[in-house]
Amino acid sequence: MDQFKVQTIDLQKAQNQTRHKTDGLSSSTLVLRRGQAFTVTINYDGRPFDPLKEKMIFQIVLGPLSVEVPVSRFGQPSLTQWSAFLERRVPNPTGPRALSVSLTSPASASIGVYTLQLRVEARLSVKTHSLGQITLLCNPWCQTDSVFLQAEDLRNEYVRSDIGLLFKGSPRNVVSRPWSFDQFEKGILDICMKLLQLSPQYQADMRTDLKNRSDPVYIGRVISAMVNSNDDKGVLMGNWSGDYSGGINPSQWSGSADILRKWSETQFRPVKYGQCWVFAAVMCTVMRALGIPTRVITNFNSAHDTDGNMVIEEYYNEMGKKLSMSSDSIWNFHVWVESWMKRPDLGQGYDGWQVLDATPQERSAGIFRCGPAAVKAIYQKKVDAQYDVPFVYAEVNADVRTIIIKDKKILSTSTDTKRVGALIATKRPGSTLMQDVTSEYKTEKDLDKLASRTRDPGPGRQPLAVEESIRPGRQPLAVEESRIAGSSFIRGMESEASKGIAVSLQLLKAPVVGENISFNVIITNNAAAPKLLKKHVNAQNKEYNRNPTGTFWEAHDDVKIGPNETLTIKHEISFKEYMLKEAEEDSLVNLAVVIEDVESQERVLASEEFNIRSPVLTVQIQNEFSVIINTPQVATVSFTNPFNVAVSGELTVSGSGLLEEKAQMTVTIKPQETMKKPVNFTPRMAGSKMLSASLVLTNPPTVLHGFKTINVQAS
Repeated sequence: MDQFKVQTIDLQKAQNQTRHKTDGLSSSTLVLRRGQAFTVTINYDGRPFDPLKEKMIFQIVLGPLSVEVPVSRFGQPSLTQWSAFLERRVPNPTGPRALSVSLTSPASASIGVYTLQLRVEARLSVKTHSLGQITLLCNPWCQTDSVFLQAEDLRNEYVRSDIGLLFKGSPRNVVSRPWSFDQFEKGILDICMKLLQLSPQYQADMRTDLKNRSDPVYIGRVISAMVNSNDDKGVLMGNWSGDYSGGINPSQWSGSADILRKWSETQFRPVKYGQCWVFAAVMCTVMRALGIPTRVITNFNSAHDTDGNMVIEEYYNEMGKKLSMSSDSIWNFHVWVESWMKRPDLGQGYDGWQVLDATPQERSAGIFRCGPAAVKAIYQKKVDAQYDVPFVYAEVNADVRTIIIKDKKILSTSTDTKRVGALIATKRPGSTLMQDVTSEYKTEKDLDKLASRTRDPGPGRQPLAVEESIRPGRQPLAVEESRIAGSSFIRGMESEASKGIAVSLQLLKAPVVGENISFNVIITNNAAAPKLLKKHVNAQNKEYNRNPTGTFWEAHDDVKIGPNETLTIKHEISFKEYMLKEAEEDSLVNLAVVIEDVESQERVLASEEFNIRSPVLTVQIQNEFSVIINTPQVATVSFTNPFNVAVSGELTVSGSGLLEEKAQMTVTIKPQETMKKPVNFTPRMAGSKMLSASLVLTNPPTVLHGFKTINVQAS
């Protein structure tokens, strides 16, 4: 008797991955999104399949979990469980004998690497066929998935885009630097799945972990812990010491693939080294690869409140030197991610963006991780909401108490309620502009504080170049990088109004490595009598995440000031005086002035922390508007040496989807000479891509970045 015999089974990889918007993701498996049908073609011999004579049952296995899915002739896919139906097809009498089955996973399926088998049960025989493996991801295109995102342009930006900009520097001198998320690079998705498998949760209780992987809240907590290596076999080791021997200076990373591959190739030993923007960028890669919409966020003047009192104490001596007396600190900038997901655990109203932070700052339930903290809960100061809302709230809203001391005695104190969380920013979708999202974290009352700080620039000062970005009731602002770079004046912090003396600092131009730092000290005598003053100005190098180290420049003078007079005193700090020993992208300086009234011994302080930008690398494309897939192109990287000595270093050019391998070359450039280096590349993926360049100079030690976004057209 003629029997139905399965010959081969085709998982239709190209067709299914295009439909599931996973095309381009590199994996040894078929990559699918949950909650969406996919087609399997079964080629057979003998008579057609007859449901009355045999059964076809798919077995879908995830570790110790498995489900059996019988193939039905008719029906609708289930929202809550796996289902399989025969697809109606017009038979081709001359073609191979084949039938197609449509399989659908529930939108709440656990993400992971599944094994598929097909069992055919006839009256006298049972035959099992192996179909291989599928990797199942979250699905922001599916309305019933808990990561569903409404707008197609946002799904493309926060899931499919592999190019990013990370914002650093200070709120009035923002620096954008390129980052390649690399989720489409060869093997990266498989490494991201390995991250879940190596987590302590999976190792301790595989069954429970796999069940919990249906929930992006759980996944976010696991990944937040696994991107740092503090408690587990995580990816990155943090280092803020300034000594990066035995590893790579965090400023030199430009993409996630190098880091994730290095972790995988060394049998999951931590990669050295990361700092906050590296932790955040790698986390963004992993979350996007897993199908969870994610964006990178920078919080400028980010408070690290170690004692939970929502106040950051800063101590200065009477000469204006900042002292390391508090375990609290203000990071000039801190970088985390937000991921988009529903929060049924918090009740209604907290769905949407959630803060996740992989930088190991504090423990959450005993593990170095942070979040997901609902941005809406932070906005509402709902500090009882899990996870880690109080910590993130303090990062954007803590008060700063400044204390001047001498011989362990307090000379004066002042409180600044406006400095922390001065600007919260991300990359604008589909653009290289910055988007201000401060109003998503701060209420109108908090924004009024910020606005009052920027509204009146004070005597003799220019208004803030991005002032409109900190006004209440505004639309999200995009600030062009060139505009930020060209902000000609950076407003200093003014001392609190005093009965006698007021003082402020004014930077005369945005500082750039290689140039002198020029600034004014502006002193106002509010009294009707002349005064004799002592002026102490102090400049200290600092890391972005901690209090400054030793003083590298200071000036001390006696000043006579008339009644109701304002004095402007100019100072310059030469390049030789602030040059760093270790290569950094942006040097940071804490500048402070203390004015002492000799008669009353009253003291007032003004301080400003600012970044000294590296010179810019320029990347240009020969035929910028006709870049076509699989067609050779030429880019030129150029840099003019602004220093009065020859400089040498390593130039690296990379681009996911553009260059198979990085282009690397050693360069030496004479003073005032312009370097122009051509780089040949052939795009292998259509869409928006980024060519990024970095130049690591040894003398003076600095790291330069440049980038160009390219729209690659299909042929």
